[in-house]
Amino acid sequence: MSNRPSPIRLVFAPVRALFVSDASAGILLILVAIAAMLAANSALAEDYHHLFHGELFSADVFKLNTLHLWINDGLMAIFFFVVGLEVKREWIEGQLSDNDQRKMPVLAAAAGMVFPALVYLFFVNAEGAGELTRGWAIPAATDIAFAMGVLGLLGSRVPASLRLFLLTVAIVDDIGAVLVIALFYTANLKVMWLLAAAVVVGIMMAMNRARISAYTPFIVMALVLWFLVLNSGVHATIAGVVAALTIPMRGKDDDTMLEHLEHGLAPWSAYLIVPVFGFANAGVEIGNLGMEGIIAPLPIAIAAGLFFGKQVGILSAIYVADRLGFAPRPDGASWTEIWGVSILCGIGFTMSLFISGLAFAGNALLIEEAKIGILMGSFVSAVVGYTILRMTTDHPEDEKSPYLDKADL
Repeated sequence: MSNRPSPIRLVFAPVRALFVSDASAGILLILVAIAAMLAANSALAEDYHHLFHGELFSADVFKLNTLHLWINDGLMAIFFFVVGLEVKREWIEGQLSDNDQRKMPVLAAAAGMVFPALVYLFFVNAEGAGELTRGWAIPAATDIAFAMGVLGLLGSRVPASLRLFLLTVAIVDDIGAVLVIALFYTANLKVMWLLAAAVVVGIMMAMNRARISAYTPFIVMALVLWFLVLNSGVHATIAGVVAALTIPMRGKDDDTMLEHLEHGLAPWSAYLIVPVFGFANAGVEIGNLGMEGIIAPLPIAIAAGLFFGKQVGILSAIYVADRLGFAPRPDGASWTEIWGVSILCGIGFTMSLFISGLAFAGNALLIEEAKIGILMGSFVSAVVGYTILRMTTDHPEDEKSPYLDKADL
């Protein structure tokens, strides 16, 4: 018998590690969110807020003068860099490289962004709150680590096709979120800084074409690009995505340069950068808001967008595409299972918190209310999605599936 790996094994190879241990990063985020809430509502509240928002030095010295800004504009640029690497790999060699394979994830992700935004706008416009419309993109994002973490708690009960579907939808969702940030959440653009950034991108593209396989030149140029974008009016984290897209798939010796870089940075992103971001941003003082603040239009609109908008958008897109023959639903999955996964896409922790800070920059009250809505919507989506899948899924045959075998890692 041939020992040559089967095509299905090769298809799943890039994401097997996520499937084996995908619960850990999500569980860590849950613990971080709880810790942030406890810190913000205890005797440590003043120290918690001072740690992240206390001035490190004058803003005249450098734009990022608090730890919170360094995390959101600095560390998160690395997170977006990893996202960019993942997107490029998937688009060129992974699940999004084939037009037929990308149809369903792209359609589902698009619907999963549009419907939550519409639900959000319906709720805030019903209250006549014009300022709140800036937050329309907050419920449009899906947190990959959190959603995959909840799915990972179910083990092999969930069909592997649904795991892959959730992962690819979340990746496409990230692409959409990056575009939204770049197009809709920018300050006054400064042309000279942007032109300088464009020159740096051009140099990095030339380095790509020359197949420079050393990491140092790309890292140095990426840092320069980040500094230029930081001062351009476009959010600095966009530099991370743009820099990632210039990294060669392979170096001169035909080594998998991009994949090595992604695998090296992904654990740091998942287990350090994102948890630090979550701890710095998820803490909200419930006492300061009161019940009136918790049930205010903004948190209700965000929670409704995440829980109702996501599942309606994604489930309806899959159903229509499958019925019209545009793209098939995930293989071997029932409609109830697809519904459960669609609900899990309503977990919008990391990217939603990030966008809320951009949408309501300078308005501390709205940012706090947005956090409540994100936490409520994400929590309900996680619990309900998990419960539905726990009650309706049972795929023990996946335990013997070759692409889930830890020995293959």
